[in-house]
Amino acid sequence: MSSNLDFDKFTKYSKPGPRYTSYPTAPEFSESFTEKTYIDILENQKSSRKLSLYFHLPFCRSACYFCGCNVVFTSKEDKKERYIGYLEKELEILSKHLDTSREVLQMHFGGGTPTFFSAEQLDRIIKLIKKHFKNFSDEAEISCEIDPRFLDQAQTDILVGHGFNRVSFGVQDFDEKVQKTIHRIQPFELTDNAVKMVRKAGIKSVNMDLIYGLPFQTSETFKKTLEMALKLDTDRFAVFNYAHVPWMKKTMRKIDETTLPHPSEKLTILKYTIDYLTSNGLRMIGMDHFAKPDDELFLAIDKGELHRNFQGYTTKGGADLVGVGLTSIGDGVHHYVQNVKDMKEYERLLDEGHLPVHRGLTLNDDDVLRKAVIMEMMSNFKLNITNIEKEFGIVFAEYFDDALEKLKVFEEEGLIEVYKDKILVNTTGTLLIRNIVMPFDAYLQKIPESKRRFSKTV
Repeated sequence: MSSNLDFDKFTKYSKPGPRYTSYPTAPEFSESFTEKTYIDILENQKSSRKLSLYFHLPFCRSACYFCGCNVVFTSKEDKKERYIGYLEKELEILSKHLDTSREVLQMHFGGGTPTFFSAEQLDRIIKLIKKHFKNFSDEAEISCEIDPRFLDQAQTDILVGHGFNRVSFGVQDFDEKVQKTIHRIQPFELTDNAVKMVRKAGIKSVNMDLIYGLPFQTSETFKKTLEMALKLDTDRFAVFNYAHVPWMKKTMRKIDETTLPHPSEKLTILKYTIDYLTSNGLRMIGMDHFAKPDDELFLAIDKGELHRNFQGYTTKGGADLVGVGLTSIGDGVHHYVQNVKDMKEYERLLDEGHLPVHRGLTLNDDDVLRKAVIMEMMSNFKLNITNIEKEFGIVFAEYFDDALEKLKVFEEEGLIEVYKDKILVNTTGTLLIRNIVMPFDAYLQKIPESKRRFSKTV
């Protein structure tokens, strides 16, 4: 990557835009997608389709001000106990409509802080799941998000004993001033000990989450964070752009916006991160992930087999995602579905024998086509136009004439190359991949830029 980039010029691309963990994006989900819609989908899914399971464990002891997740703050044990009972109810109802004998290719615990549940509670949750889903693939990716501040040997042993083979540690930044400002004090030694604990227990793959764009971060402070992060025995890094959305997340209002780095500084941090991690043997994968050469994500990108979903990048494509728990999201070829966000409503619906569906979306043919285009570019930084034309029976240049016109500015900037049979995004263009795929988003084009309520792309 050229080190002579004019990052001030690049800041013109700092616009509100989706992260594209889905297409269409979550604002398009509608309450007209009901429990009945979802049940019809579940009962008609092919038994040959594999399953990916997501369990939302929403509790945290206290707020991290940068966090955009759906969380419930509590220090009460009875709330966690009560939640386990409702997970059991949801699994019971789900099992009436979903063929749970289908092969499970992936399972993920997200939060909140999943390890805020005790070892005994985690054991019970996993046994509940395996009571219904007995057909886990030998190759299944079973993962858990972990806050190193809440992890002990007993929890680690339970996870490993139940076949968990991947963990993701939330770190964000090792700088003390940044940690204090975002309300997450987490010394390096604590994270180091947690990584060593899971390695010793037999966890094969360790990911670490970092965030750039946080208060008081500079290129210099983040360089130190990266140097410290590389001392840990980590296979993957996810380095996210901080999404400041205070209109959605009240805790973000505690952050003084004047302390956030300028977009040009954020791009400098990102460029240094890419240069530093790649010069240390990792490879950039998709929009915000890095992996070692022997990691399966690394190998998948060469084959063009990388996929993107609500859990980030994965090699486990072709599976229907079933979300369980408060606010969980699921998806399939032609649908997205999300559970209710309010705990009392979640409990009421389950008590009445209903799945706690809040909203969702049934995809039309145009949605499915655009989803394929956007997700391939987000995952592999290129698009095989010939394959898209064959799969969907279209003439790409005619169908996407308006999008191709909007891409010309990126061509002129030397960020992409557009050919008759393919689109290639170069290394510099990957910094702006969200902007580059936005012209293919039919819903976004209908919203004036001044009214787009998304985090900034840069």
